[in-house]
Amino acid sequence: MATSSTTALPMSNETDRQSLLAIKDLVQGDAFPVFRSWNHSIHFCKWEGVKCGRKHQRVTILELSSRGLVGSLSPHVGNLTFLRTIDLGNNNFHGTIPKEIGRLFRLQQLILANNSFEGKLPTNIAGWSNIKEINLFNNSLGGEMPVVVSSLSSLTRLVLGRNNFRGSIPASFGNLSALSVLSLAFNKLSGSIPYELGRLYKLQVLLLPNNNLTGMVPTQLYNISSLRVVSLITNQLNGTLAPDFGLALPNLEEFSIAINHFYGPIPSSIGNASRLWKLEITQNSINGPIPKSLGNLNDLGIFGAARNPLETKSGKELSNIMNMLSNCSNLRTLGLGVNNFSGLLPNSISNLSKGLSQFCLSENDISGSIPIGIGNLLNLQIVSVFGNMLSGSIPESIGKLSKLEEIWMYTNKLSGKIPSSIGNLSQLSILALYDNKLEERMPDSLGNCKRLQSLHLSNNNLTGMIPGQIFGLSSLSIGLFLDGNQLTGPMPTQIGNLRNLGKLDLSENKLSGGIPETLSSFQVLEILSLAGNHFEGTIPESLNQLKGIQFLDLSRNNLFGQIPKFLGELNSLQSIDLSYNMFEGEVPIEGLFKNISAFSIVGNSKLCGGVEELQLPACPTKVLRKRKGPLKNKVIIPVITMSIIVVILICVATIIFRIRRSRREIPSALPFQSKYPKLSYAELHQATNGFSSDNLIGEGKYGLVFKGILNSIGQTIAVKVLKLQECGGNRSFQAECEALKNIRHRNLVKIITSCSSIDFKRNDFKALVFEFMEKGSLDNWLYPKRLHEQQGTLRLNLIQRLNITIDVASAMDYLHYHCEVAIIHRDLKPSNVLLDADFCAHVSDFGLAKILLPTTCRSNNQQQSSSIGIGGTIGYVAPKYGLGEEISTRGDMYSYGVLLLEMFVGKRPTDCMFTETLSLSSYTKMFLPAKVLEIIDPWIILEEERHPSRTRQTITPNTNELEVCLASVLQIGVSCCAALPSERMNARDVLGELHLLKKMPGKVSI
Repeated sequence: MATSSTTALPMSNETDRQSLLAIKDLVQGDAFPVFRSWNHSIHFCKWEGVKCGRKHQRVTILELSSRGLVGSLSPHVGNLTFLRTIDLGNNNFHGTIPKEIGRLFRLQQLILANNSFEGKLPTNIAGWSNIKEINLFNNSLGGEMPVVVSSLSSLTRLVLGRNNFRGSIPASFGNLSALSVLSLAFNKLSGSIPYELGRLYKLQVLLLPNNNLTGMVPTQLYNISSLRVVSLITNQLNGTLAPDFGLALPNLEEFSIAINHFYGPIPSSIGNASRLWKLEITQNSINGPIPKSLGNLNDLGIFGAARNPLETKSGKELSNIMNMLSNCSNLRTLGLGVNNFSGLLPNSISNLSKGLSQFCLSENDISGSIPIGIGNLLNLQIVSVFGNMLSGSIPESIGKLSKLEEIWMYTNKLSGKIPSSIGNLSQLSILALYDNKLEERMPDSLGNCKRLQSLHLSNNNLTGMIPGQIFGLSSLSIGLFLDGNQLTGPMPTQIGNLRNLGKLDLSENKLSGGIPETLSSFQVLEILSLAGNHFEGTIPESLNQLKGIQFLDLSRNNLFGQIPKFLGELNSLQSIDLSYNMFEGEVPIEGLFKNISAFSIVGNSKLCGGVEELQLPACPTKVLRKRKGPLKNKVIIPVITMSIIVVILICVATIIFRIRRSRREIPSALPFQSKYPKLSYAELHQATNGFSSDNLIGEGKYGLVFKGILNSIGQTIAVKVLKLQECGGNRSFQAECEALKNIRHRNLVKIITSCSSIDFKRNDFKALVFEFMEKGSLDNWLYPKRLHEQQGTLRLNLIQRLNITIDVASAMDYLHYHCEVAIIHRDLKPSNVLLDADFCAHVSDFGLAKILLPTTCRSNNQQQSSSIGIGGTIGYVAPKYGLGEEISTRGDMYSYGVLLLEMFVGKRPTDCMFTETLSLSSYTKMFLPAKVLEIIDPWIILEEERHPSRTRQTITPNTNELEVCLASVLQIGVSCCAALPSERMNARDVLGELHLLKKMPGKVSI
């Protein structure tokens, strides 16, 4: 017997060892590396991540979480029959969960969270009689919610959130009598919440947010007294809250039902839920007063009740509410905006919790003045009281709030001067005081707010000159809005210091003098309005450097001279207003001036020429013949003579240079490896016809892109010539080389080679050579510049847009999770997405890319980078990104979300309709899901009607199905644009969602 037992044991051990090696074989990526210890010289029970039982030396625990592993899970895992724990969470496993896992009858924990598993949960897991935890959070699993789970009677934790499960919640889940945690969040679940869940008497956590659940909350749930956390956010649920709510759930700590259709009052019994610290009921139809019993909740930290018809029936009632909330000594967030509160803003707000960080009473009917006691709330970070009827002055005591980051007080009746104490707010990033009655001079102390990104003081009665200190705020990036005041004096030349400014509006003031040449320093300026002032002189030629300008308004000033032709050559410019000035001479006919709807020149009586639709008089010709002969000869003859001499000298110098160069053979120093071909400056010069403007196909901050043909091989190429004279141009070249040299993906632009040399004038020359993309940039297809394209003959249809979003998400997934080290693009936008002949998208322009440190490149949390700084383009950069916040993949995903919404809504994120309070994301969210067709780009529908044969079934007969599909796409974009980086979807989640849409029958066939 002893001999038999001895011989059997090694065979069993060998089975485990071979199974572990089989698991290792299917892992292609091992970032740390884990498998270094998995070798023959060490017993497998001592391999990293492996633990064995003492008695039989069989594997009982396989724990490889957060190891940066990439690959699929081998079916041989089913041979490890003594396994009690499998933890492969926070990696990049993909493929299906092998059905062989059902053999593991001893299994107690299965943790595969934060991977990319797809398909369905195997149905043969019914034998897991010992299983206590199943955690499959954040994968791409789909199909109906697995009913087989209902038979696992020992299960205590079931976490299936952030997947693609659809259908209803099985009523049989009510059989899981041991369950304490049930999380089905962020799926596609529909139907009602089954009343059978009320049998889960041990349930402590119920998470069902972000689904499509309907109906009322079963009253049986109120019988589960053990419940601590309930989240039903973002569904279609309705009904009232049970009157005995607080009595039935005495252990409740979090209760979140925001963005649903609940109605009726807040039950007064809520005061009995003494452990409650989070009550989130925002955006419902909950009405009536706030019960006084809420003041009994000493632990209440978050109270969000915005966007409801809550009300106060008397002027004193608001004061009573604040007095009652002052008893909540742990209150951190108070959100009561967009309700029906009225009455005076009470002094008792100064008695609120000293830990209060967010205070919101915006868009109510509150009057009175802002109490001096607001200065007692020393931990305030956000104060939002806009859209009320507040009057009086802003108290100087606001300067005590040293942690304040955002002030939203616009659209009130505030008067007096802006307190100089605001200069004490060193953390302030947004100051919005527009649409008030503020007066006197702007305080110089605003220059101390070194983190200020947006200064919005429009439509007040401010006077005097603009303080020069404001122009030292290099942090200003969102915008500077001073329009609609009584400001005087010239525009200081220091304004050029605001290089990162996106919008500048100084219209409707009394500013005078000339337009400063230093405006050319604006690197990303998109909107410039100087209308309704007293500016005089000509339009500076230096404004041709505003390569990102989209809207330019110089109307109603005293400008004169000719309209510069370069204005028509600014590719980004969409609209220009030069009306009511004193311009004279010929109206340009190039670029934007071909489209009469894109510019206005009315009120300039001395103009001539231009496009035929203007019906202006023809310009006089042959003006030079009026000059006298002697004077003409005195000027022309010397000019001709000097020109001949200069040409001869240039020719001689060129010949000498080429002779010397041919003797020396200056090498092209390529930052790439030897596998890339070497191209000289001369070859690129020839390929692009001398870098001719006719070959220019694009221009960015740091480079010009030319189309060319390499005669040696007949290949069409795109040559990006770096602007080395631009500050950061050389750094951009190095960054792009570093990012591109080791990456390969079908959705990234393919690099052919680089060239680092000197040109024929012995100036430094650096260029990158790419494969040519026949269809150009996505930006050109979303916003065609040629008239016949604007009429709709060349627009992207629905299927093309969906495919492009998938292509870009695939590129982001590769950069973030599948490179040796994660790469952050930092400038994702339509102009940096190129389309080949088949409309396959390729992400380009890595000039701002950052490479993450190896130790954090696979983390799913906010990731550290080797450098910090502001990068990207206004509108696509996440709020506060780079300003003390570490660069991370979540920043790229914010840009991706904006790009996705832009593609389907058809509006730029910098559209004039968007303000600090209304972004493309929040605008889209307001229409989801029921009114999605009201905001979809009409060109999508038009293209499908014109070319129905492009897809098999693009728009279905059932309009509701179309709405569901489009709403699902836009919801992805909104989720990517979440304010908190940790709440944004990552690229893997996005791909899973989009691929599911491709498979949805009756919706869209891609």
